[in-house]
Amino acid sequence: MAAKRAERLVNLVIALLGTRQYVTAAKIRATVPGYEPDDGSARADEAFKRMFERDKAELREMGVPLETGRTSVFDTEDGYRIARADYELPEITLTGEEAAAVGLALRLWESAQLSGAAHSALVKLKAAGVDVDTGRTIPLQPPLDSDEPSFEPCYAAARDRRRLEFDYRRPDEATPARRSVEPWGVVAWHGRWYLVGFDLDRTERRSFRLSRVVGTPKAVGPPNAFEPPEDVDLAAMVAGQFGGEEHLVVVRARPGTAIGLRRHATSLGPADDGDDRLQLRTTEPFRLADQLAAYGPDVVVEAPAEVRAAVVARLTRLAAMA
Repeated sequence: MAAKRAERLVNLVIALLGTRQYVTAAKIRATVPGYEPDDGSARADEAFKRMFERDKAELREMGVPLETGRTSVFDTEDGYRIARADYELPEITLTGEEAAAVGLALRLWESAQLSGAAHSALVKLKAAGVDVDTGRTIPLQPPLDSDEPSFEPCYAAARDRRRLEFDYRRPDEATPARRSVEPWGVVAWHGRWYLVGFDLDRTERRSFRLSRVVGTPKAVGPPNAFEPPEDVDLAAMVAGQFGGEEHLVVVRARPGTAIGLRRHATSLGPADDGDDRLQLRTTEPFRLADQLAAYGPDVVVEAPAEVRAAVVARLTRLAAMA
């Protein structure tokens, strides 16, 4: 199967799993990336119909429970949805080692283009009036840079329980400082990798963003030199650095766009170029950056600089993969 077709089929499955309603072919065409756009020509209409019929047949051949029906008696044409109860796998039991391997594989998933397009499709469906149930959607992780230079030595040191030394530059420091750490693990949080462990110099638990590590970390000493606390929650430690603090984010949106975003924003009036200025409040700025990136050129971040940089980084990564 061609890569573009496979991506379109996955986008279609994600979109139809994210709603209780039946979605018409016209809405699918307008919201799911990969289909022939509607330019008003008979050729484009015919191309879409052929493509959509092939996709429906292929999904059903693969065992995807694609249903046809109407949400209400007032609908004038059939729509489509996927019966989630029939589509989900039964409960799977994994050993601790198997669960860790699966979790790491999911974290290393690099298909940023796929996750961005799928999220964009759900946003468009919601804006078009389709009842999208966010609790039923597939939990896509933000795209991660698995080629982070310090990832492998940090992960290996945590796995082997070896002390780790590295230079680390904080945003408020002009020069990096040497750190000596007992690494407990590496965890992804909102699109970034963090090393979590016990800082031997400061004698306290700390987390370190891998993108701020300077040079290559060095494992020193014998393996199995320490044991992480049994009750430690690595993700909770990283989240604790950011949770609770409210951030104000100012964006510019093209008139008539970003409908879902506007529902949670405060209007700041028009900008000089005619765009609408909006203010958003969030305690999770990097998750908001993922949402803003899904709007593409329709939304531009004015402030703060770190959120703007995060959106630019996500869009740059998507452009490089396209």
